[in-house]
Amino acid sequence: MKLLLLVLLAATPAFAQTNSIIVAQDGTGTYRTVQAAVDAVPNQSQATVTIRIKPGIYREKLVVNTLKTHIKLVGENPETTVLTFNDHTGDAGGHDTYSSHSVLVQANDFAAENLTFENNAGYTAGQAVALHVEGDRATFRHCRVVGNQDILFLAAGHTRQYFQDCYLEGTTDFIFGASTAVFDHCVIKSKKNSFITAASTPEQQPFGFVFLNCKLTADTALAKKVHLGRPWRPNAKVVYLNTEMGGHIAPAGWDNWKNPANEKTAYFAEYRSTGPGANPAGRVAWAHQLTPKEAKAYTLKAIFAAEVPWVPGR
Repeated sequence: MKLLLLVLLAATPAFAQTNSIIVAQDGTGTYRTVQAAVDAVPNQSQATVTIRIKPGIYREKLVVNTLKTHIKLVGENPETTVLTFNDHTGDAGGHDTYSSHSVLVQANDFAAENLTFENNAGYTAGQAVALHVEGDRATFRHCRVVGNQDILFLAAGHTRQYFQDCYLEGTTDFIFGASTAVFDHCVIKSKKNSFITAASTPEQQPFGFVFLNCKLTADTALAKKVHLGRPWRPNAKVVYLNTEMGGHIAPAGWDNWKNPANEKTAYFAEYRSTGPGANPAGRVAWAHQLTPKEAKAYTLKAIFAAEVPWVPGR
């Protein structure tokens, strides 16, 4: 038995014992690519495996499949550690919104820190997803999600994601999808006259996208009339609480996506917006201004409540 144990330990990669591996393009780490490191993690791990990524531009179409649970990607600095690709709708590869991702996260209990997720297909490329998340209980801290149209696809209903102190920039519908997601103290930059969010929240899901204490900024040369959101599906839910809004935010605030019927089903709301873009009196009549009592319901515990409770650690 002792001999068998020694053999097993000798055959076990070092990262499995330390729960940490290193990716470095110059060969000084355990692996040269992020995908190789992810693929090496044991399937269905119940303990967090940390993959530390050295500075560099990693041009790879990364997939964290459903079996690769409890993976944490950690960069040293989001400005210098970039995960990027350039697939987009209508390209030679025949990609669409669902396959244009630079990074696809299908596994539950994923986390990332100090990284940039980028799609660099270009300003005129159309739909080009930088980060596509389908897994539940995903956490992103001090990350950047950058590109142009449709950069952040939170695709699956009844899944939960948390973004803290992140930076997101894009052009049209650049935060979109069906999940429940919280953006906590994030900076959201618009790069053209268009829409920030396009939620497709399922009817029975109580929360969609929630922005807490965020800041909305713009490329002021190209983005002078930006809407807070429009409903990709009829029951879209988007709420901004205590958010600073630049002058690029359109007075109406919200759009019905050329379908008045959406006004009866979508739930778009604000609470104590500030800055030149805050204009409660000018908002569309079918949007909501929350009362203090209603705003108190937007706690992480309440937003992320489910059969399996989850509150992301601070």
